[in-house]
Amino acid sequence: MVKQKVTIKDVAREAGVSISTVSNALNGVDVLRPETKQHILDVAERLNYVPNLNGRNLKSQCTKVIGLFLTSIRGTYYNILADAVYQECKKYGYELNIFISERADNMMANILGKRMDGAIILNKDIREKETILLQKTQTPIVFLDRELQGERMTSVIFDSYHEGEMVAQYLLSIGHHTFAYINGASDNYDNMKRMQGFQTALMQSGIQFDEIDIIEGEFEKEIAYESMKQFVQSGRPLPEAVFAANDLSAIGAVKALIDGGIEVPEQVSVVGCDDIEIASLVRPSLTTMRTSFEKQGTLAVQHLIALISGEEKGCIDVLQGRIIPRESTCARRI
Repeated sequence: MVKQKVTIKDVAREAGVSISTVSNALNGVDVLRPETKQHILDVAERLNYVPNLNGRNLKSQCTKVIGLFLTSIRGTYYNILADAVYQECKKYGYELNIFISERADNMMANILGKRMDGAIILNKDIREKETILLQKTQTPIVFLDRELQGERMTSVIFDSYHEGEMVAQYLLSIGHHTFAYINGASDNYDNMKRMQGFQTALMQSGIQFDEIDIIEGEFEKEIAYESMKQFVQSGRPLPEAVFAANDLSAIGAVKALIDGGIEVPEQVSVVGCDDIEIASLVRPSLTTMRTSFEKQGTLAVQHLIALISGEEKGCIDVLQGRIIPRESTCARRI
């Protein structure tokens, strides 16, 4: 017997509410009590209900639209990534819709409502609960911020852990013994992996790395500048080398050190990550770990198109980085 598709009427009947109430809950209309909305969402999930936002069954139709789900478009990374995704979409005849949201329910309604053929996700608010549902519904998905693999689920990620290891090994190789790390967003996948790899490589070399050696940066030049300025003014011993989670925070740290009368790299070496265009233009030019935002965006679209067409199954594609030595680091003089 063929299992019938669950309809909005089924959800309303099971939840004991009207169809319009279910519609309001699924579309995030703020007219319901929180407990009523949650009850309806729980029932919809239990029944594996997939909303059809266009009011008709598009299951067998191709929209030629890809969704890119972000939490921000601020900063070099998001700008370059989004443009790379868009340019690659055009090559395949696809439109790109960009969604910036912190509401998992709205994002899932758009993804599962057949408004797009697949989605590229760089959004921490889509959590395990949502990813399980995406796997159940066999929705073509490419993640850029976590390692997940399924029948129609792929990840395209930077090898951030190894990048952290390589930076530590590079700084150790040129004679540095004390270190600090400028933190990115605390819940960001790449930041966490870079810091873990950096810490592990230092510990394996017999160097203890403590919480006190972590300086806040939030991936922002201004925040890193103020944090490093406070560090210098505190009178604490300066680290011989600093690794920043991205280039912007590294540039902010270098400026704070120089403004505080500290010579870079003679007193403190600084390494960034990403190799954005300005990294080679600032003075001193920035030593950095080169990643490729463009390549990540391009590969994400290529994998997603292959998942949509059924030409490939899900995989994990890991992009390798490499160190670009410049003026912000030098060998430690004994």
